[in-house]
Amino acid sequence: MNFLKTGLAVSLLAVMASQSAAETPANALVVAQNIDDIVTIDPASAYEFTSGEYVANTYDQLVRYDAVDTTVLAGALAESWEVDAEAKAITFTLREGVTFSSGNPVTGADVVGSWTRVLTLNKAPAFILTQLGWTVDNIAEMVTADGNTVTVRYAGDFAPAFVLNVLASRPASIVDFTTAMANEVDGDMGHAWLNQNSAGSGPFVLRQFNPGQMIALTANPNYYAGAPAMEQVIIRHVPEAATQRLMLETGDVDMAMNLTPDQVAGLAGTEGVEVETFPQAAVHWLSFNQKDEDLTNPAVWEAARYLVDYQGMADTLLNGQMIVHQAFWPTGYPGAVEDNPFTYDPEKAAQILADAGVELPIRVTLDVINSNPFTDMAQALQASFAQAGIEFEILPGTGSQVITRYRERSHEAMLLYWGPDFMDPHSNAKAFAYNANNDDDHYASTTTWRNAWMPPAEMSELTMAALTEADPEARLDMYRDLQRQVQAESPIVVMFQAVKQVAMADNVEGFVNGASSDYVYYRLVTKE
Repeated sequence: MNFLKTGLAVSLLAVMASQSAAETPANALVVAQNIDDIVTIDPASAYEFTSGEYVANTYDQLVRYDAVDTTVLAGALAESWEVDAEAKAITFTLREGVTFSSGNPVTGADVVGSWTRVLTLNKAPAFILTQLGWTVDNIAEMVTADGNTVTVRYAGDFAPAFVLNVLASRPASIVDFTTAMANEVDGDMGHAWLNQNSAGSGPFVLRQFNPGQMIALTANPNYYAGAPAMEQVIIRHVPEAATQRLMLETGDVDMAMNLTPDQVAGLAGTEGVEVETFPQAAVHWLSFNQKDEDLTNPAVWEAARYLVDYQGMADTLLNGQMIVHQAFWPTGYPGAVEDNPFTYDPEKAAQILADAGVELPIRVTLDVINSNPFTDMAQALQASFAQAGIEFEILPGTGSQVITRYRERSHEAMLLYWGPDFMDPHSNAKAFAYNANNDDDHYASTTTWRNAWMPPAEMSELTMAALTEADPEARLDMYRDLQRQVQAESPIVVMFQAVKQVAMADNVEGFVNGASSDYVYYRLVTKE
């Protein structure tokens, strides 16, 4: 370990020396990115966008949507699997000879241990696995290992495709369980250690993580699908778009991940730089906490839908980086509702509030991440909502601060985004249209619970019914119905769908940015 740390120090000095000459090393990819949303990087608890990117490059699941084709579910640590839908079981055969970065072999025991660990720690993303009927008490019976095979059982009338999508999700990542437990402190199953170290089988290995400063990865030469061409990936925390652009233009970084539309436009004609566009699954929304009595009137929710200048924002401050989209399941995926029934109409909004007898003005704090485009969006909303007597006080904070307040339900209004936890419409339906228990001590990783909103019982029931519907098209129709219900009457106003623009040096090839943060891959990157 001392050798590795010394090697990292030498590597970083080399990178910095190269940067002084305005040229990154040929064997290193240097990225400028806002990474202050990270709360945790342990795959059992990682639940932010940037931490998802990290997990995708350091860990594997049994199956996953891989860098080669992010639209196809393929084997990862499992080379094959057999489905027995009647018995509600899937049997996986593990690849031979795969090792973790420690050198330990990947075994069925690691699979069982990794998922047991997620359930035991019970952090934010644990609910993704508990959907399969797994608990701390029954996981030893639900998931069993025998030599090179792992049998996964599930409770519920789920389509096998749904189960496989769950097993391709972030918390289903397989951890070197022996190493994790060797670093256990006070029963934390290695949680504190895994927030500073990696223990995966993925293409890269964590060598240094300084929160709010840098993530440094080195290539895993023994990766089962082949060692990455880039020996290092260094992600530098650069929150300002203008600074990211300058660093790219001067050659101090190879990629800039968070440029604003005007910064992208300013790169037009810049020699040695190109911009690639990647459609994203994230939807951006405004929500109102139902703990605030002033925000519980459905007339406020309805008026809000006419106080967003959707097209004006999309055509100006969000130009090229978001499209108008008003449903919780992203366009481009089966079952998405793509019609946008609401337009900016402050007079109509004012009339809705007047007819309902809402006392004005309503003064509301609006939590927002203190970086673009969120601050620009917040200011635009502040101006348009004021037209009808809803006055926003903008409360900027780092990504982790804002997300933490949201999870605590301590906000009033929130401007944020949501990406599917796995590629099945139930992922977003459960987040936007379902709430089983609204009590403060029943935490749920959903927008409904975090906004203290209890949807009508019929909506929650339809969400669970859609999960078990065997007919594929009938199932999608149920999800379309749910999207329209949330559109019509909820304290959540879905506004946009993201489009990712990544600016990079023109010698960078092979970067993959799938529809969500879980499908951002560096292992195929080369530099000509």
